[in-house]
Parts: sequence; C-alpha cells; structure tokens
Amino acid sequence: MPRVLSAADVADFRDRLCEAAERLFAEHGPAAVTMRQLAADLKVSPMTPYRYFKDKDDILAAVRTDGFNRFSDALEAAFAATEGGRAKGAAVGEAYLKFAFEHPQTYKLMFDLDQPNEDQYPHLVAAAQRARDTQTHWVKSLISEGVFEGDPDQIGHLFWAATHGAVGLELAGKIPPGAARKLHRDLNHALARGLRP
Repeated sequence: MPRVLSAADVADFRDRLCEAAERLFAEHGPAAVTMRQLAADLKVSPMTPYRYFKDKDDILAAVRTDGFNRFSDALEAAFAATEGGRAKGAAVGEAYLKFAFEHPQTYKLMFDLDQPNEDQYPHLVAAAQRARDTQTHWVKSLISEGVFEGDPDQIGHLFWAATHGAVGLELAGKIPPGAARKLHRDLNHALARGLRP
C-alpha cells in the first residue's frame, strides 16, 4: 500500500522538483529536459513527478511563478524600506541587480523564456503582473513629488528595459563582470534627465 503523503510531504517534493527543474532548464534549456530526467535527478521512479505536476510545462510555470514572486518580494521590500522617490528608485534598482546576479538561472527563466501557454497558468500570470507592477511603484513616487512627468507605466517600462538590457549583457558575457551596475547607473541618469518637467 503506498504511503499517504502529508501536505508538508507534497510541498517538500514539489519544491525539490522545482529546484531540480530550474537547474536542469538553465543548464540544458527547457526543450532538452524531460520528466524522466527530472525523476532521475531526484532518484525517484519516472512516474513520480506526474503525481505532483501534469507535465513539464506545469513544472516550468511553477518555477517561473516562484521566481517572479521572489523577485517581487525583493523589490517590494526595497521600496518599503526607504523614504522619498529618489531613494526608493535607487533601492529598487539595486534590489533588481542583486536578485538578477544572485539568481541568474531564475532570472533567465523568468524573462528570457517564452512560454506560449502562459495564460493557462493564472498563478504565473498574476506573478508576472506583480513583477511588472514593481517597475512602476517607485516611478509614481517621483511623479507625485514632481521629479518626473509622464505616464508611470511607460516610464517604468523605459527604466525596466534599460536595467534588463544591462543585466542581459553581463549575464551573456558581452560586458565585463560588474559592468552592468555602472551601465545601469548611467542609463538611469540619462533617462532621468529626459523625464524632468
């Protein structure tokens, strides 16, 4: 008779499976990873992962959802820990860089992977929207203080694109290690000058 799993047992195995999936997806690309490989990595039977996830896409959505939520947690904590729009912007930018470089595999899966069936995973859609929202909170502070003028969503996307570009260049080895921080600062200063009323 199979052992009855507690909610804690299920959560623990799902977490371990997602950690293995994140690592294997980052090392080999999602297309190269199979449910059988995930099972072998965890030393369980080939059918075990199917007890916890429908298929590989389901695992990938769970990994990306967790990544977006951890990313948002970090940016929201930085936003809440500071006062004033400029300080909030700087803190959120630093938290962004810190997360990306401390969790490069997660970051790549979150942003550099197209999951065509994303709309089938409401938790993933919500987590991705939450991450997008973190890019405008601090901009709204600067607009309300009269530092910036314009649409907060559009301005947030400008800064986000600049930061993502700097991070992506360094993660791809196109600029030296550590250069993304300076590039990020320079881009932010240039954008800020253009957005002043």
